[in-house]
Amino acid sequence: MTNLKAYAPAPAPSSTAALAGDLDGGLASLWGDCARMTPHWAAPERSASRPVPLSLLHGVTVPATSARLLEAMPEYGN
Repeated sequence: MTNLKAYAPAPAPSSTAALAGDLDGGLASLWGDCARMTPHWAAPERSASRPVPLSLLHGVTVPATSARLLEAMPEYGN
């Protein structure tokens, strides 16, 4: 499905923002862009997460130091 509606472009960056190297308009512009797009995004219904079978994990390698770090975290290892 194609959405053929046209929306106004984001406002041009101010001269101060351009001098600071922020060519996209800054955080305020980003907030405005997000606020305009929010009605077009649908959040999926929450579903209970299920564990993934180990047989589906192919080619995953974890460095030993990372594995030890995660194992020491109560949320993941203990």
